[in-house]
Amino acid sequence: MLSDAVRKKIENIVRGIIIEGQTDTVTAIRNHLCSSFSTSKTVKRNFEGQLVIKEKQASILKEYATSNQLYFQELPPQDSFIARGGESMVYLDADERHVIKVNDGVYYATWLEYFNSLVLHNCLFEDSPYTLMGFANIDSALHVVVKQPFITAQGQADLNDIRTFLNFNGFVNTKRQDYFNEEYGIILEDMHDENVIVNSDKLFFIDTVFFTVSV
Repeated sequence: MLSDAVRKKIENIVRGIIIEGQTDTVTAIRNHLCSSFSTSKTVKRNFEGQLVIKEKQASILKEYATSNQLYFQELPPQDSFIARGGESMVYLDADERHVIKVNDGVYYATWLEYFNSLVLHNCLFEDSPYTLMGFANIDSALHVVVKQPFITAQGQADLNDIRTFLNFNGFVNTKRQDYFNEEYGIILEDMHDENVIVNSDKLFFIDTVFFTVSV
């Protein structure tokens, strides 16, 4: 079950409240956006209507990246490329203990929605956290570069085990592999056996997509 500290942090994320006492860059950027924009509750509706907001947020992120020297001049080498997902290009890091994900945020109506998703992931799945490395401009579009532990799969995750774990933490299966936490108003999408892997009989959630909704 979730600790009181994690529960409070999730509440603050969903409400759009600044999270105090955190030093990681992912939370710092989420807080930075949160100081000027409210948390979206649209859940992929009205993408076009949110486009102006997303562009404004992109401008703020570019300024932040410039001020904090977080711009990547070049992507990881092509021989380290692993896969292309729905929103990310994935590379093996030089240390061979992490993967680097270059994300275009296409699943999210706003950039704040994307960073909320990262912070929620790090709250709930501490064994596979995202660390922000920086930003990149690719074909004039903003991309976020994050790093995550590289976890080798020792077997295929069982969908029933995924469901049991998420149910224990308050998420109810709604359709296919999508889940909803009614207490906090959080949707967690696409938790199939490619986004969750098994190592040493433990589940590791490596690709998550969270949305906050009105309840």
